[in-house]
Amino acid sequence: MRSRFADAPVARLATLRADGTPRLVPITFVVVDGLVCSAVDEVKPKSTTRLARLADVGRDPRVGVVVDHYADDWSALWWVRVDGIATVHEEGGTRERALAALAAKYPPYAEEPPSGVVLVVTPTRWSGWSAAPTCGETFHC
Repeated sequence: MRSRFADAPVARLATLRADGTPRLVPITFVVVDGLVCSAVDEVKPKSTTRLARLADVGRDPRVGVVVDHYADDWSALWWVRVDGIATVHEEGGTRERALAALAAKYPPYAEEPPSGVVLVVTPTRWSGWSAAPTCGETFHC
């Protein structure tokens, strides 16, 4: 399940707004050294690089990240969720490794590497489910 998570092209990041309601946004991401990393980029249009999700993490670092697979064949359904603690990296080795991994995973990043901060999620819990007969039970790690 962890490799399915890492190989997925997009995830959904959940943060908590100041009023405690959830904010859910799709993200590009990589898993580096067991950490889930996503960069603030310039490739996808944004009105500002001061993203609300970063302010959310500054107030409350608890986050969730989920990837899933849907198919008309319901025996192929699965999802994986990471609960964790997020930090913002403006510089350093983790940021550099994450940016290199993002460029390797996503061709637009290879052409125009992100220059913004990297959001790093340290997992505190992995959970998931698969409808496949050999692994159709929920797992927790």
